[in-house]
Amino acid sequence: MQAESRVDRQIDQAVERYLAAQFKQEARRQGWQDMRFTQASTPLNDTSRLTPCAQPPVVETAGDNPSLLGRLRLRASCGDTPGWSVLLSTQVNVFIPALFAAQTIERGQTIEAAHLQVQELNVGKASRGYYQREEEVVGMGAKRRIRAGQALSPGLLASPMLVRRGQQVKIIASRDGIVATTLGEALQNGQRDEVIRVRNLSSDKIIEAKVLEDGTVTSTFE
Repeated sequence: MQAESRVDRQIDQAVERYLAAQFKQEARRQGWQDMRFTQASTPLNDTSRLTPCAQPPVVETAGDNPSLLGRLRLRASCGDTPGWSVLLSTQVNVFIPALFAAQTIERGQTIEAAHLQVQELNVGKASRGYYQREEEVVGMGAKRRIRAGQALSPGLLASPMLVRRGQQVKIIASRDGIVATTLGEALQNGQRDEVIRVRNLSSDKIIEAKVLEDGTVTSTFE
């Protein structure tokens, strides 16, 4: 029993080292910050008669492992004479600090730092994506209502609405190198660079204008 527990411990430590090296590379590739992982390996062969390995067992993939997340098939091998080889079923979970909603964020609301909190996220269960950096989301707009405690993902956010229907906006109009400004009323919501319909309050004409920034549009159709 003592030999068996020592072999199992050697295998577990070897798997841990192998995965740590793999995830170090994966973290750089994915841009993960402060990543940690857990693993639980189950031998698929009987280890009760195996003798401890003089050197740390070598671990490699066994079969097709398309992703490092989830369940992997690995092989641990001892190079002693005689040596041994054990197949393993390994369940891996990767956790990173990610951005969650600290409070309810209403549809169309612009994301502020105060709306955010950091919680640990299981990457394998975040199929819709995630954010780790505040600068990636602050200033974005909520595409739909986001619940308090909900993880933020790309599908929930969009460029913020800089102009809203019924809002008074500044129209910057240019023609033949001459630039003029006047006031208008937005007839549609608009994000940056989106072309919307605007009513010129001076002429009462409806024009098409491109959203420049918060409350400002530009038009060459005057």
